[in-house]
Amino acid sequence: MNAMQHPARKNFSRRARVATGGAVLTAVALSGFGAVSANASAPATKSATATSATVPARATTTSTHLTIDAATKAAQAALDAAEKENQRVTVAVVDRNGNTIVTLRGDGAGPQSYESAERKAFTAAAWNAPTSQLVERLQQAPNLKDIPGTLFLAGGVPVTAENAPIAGIGVAGAPSGTLDEKFAQAGANAVAG
Repeated sequence: MNAMQHPARKNFSRRARVATGGAVLTAVALSGFGAVSANASAPATKSATATSATVPARATTTSTHLTIDAATKAAQAALDAAEKENQRVTVAVVDRNGNTIVTLRGDGAGPQSYESAERKAFTAAAWNAPTSQLVERLQQAPNLKDIPGTLFLAGGVPVTAENAPIAGIGVAGAPSGTLDEKFAQAGANAVAG
């Protein structure tokens, strides 16, 4: 045995030293975890990056949106109108920004009708015009069809409040865009009156 060794160490077997070392490492790890846990649950201190700014009223705007009840009423009215004529369609109602509020897929509607209805609704809301009218605009500006999320086929109508678009209703799946748009208009009429 080396003369420089600590006298208490010579009494420990190798197994005891490994067990003791493991226990020390576990204690250190747990105390570090406790410190992290305590810090995570401590109240945040005020810092420049954690504060919020209050803006004046002139820097904000308020927008009008359809309620989920109104959007559902419109979608159901459009779907009902289609079913009365034995048409299998999907109806989508989107807000002014193109976010889907509600989509109803009728029994037997084709798989392509879901996306088409949403895109028609968005197109109508974005341009505040029925998509049948927008199809005509493609003759003067054919690149319009390249705008992501749009679909320039008849079947979408806007919903307005005070002459500003607040939503769009799109229908897809009938054998013609004229029928799709007729059903979408039935949905818009259901929330207008």
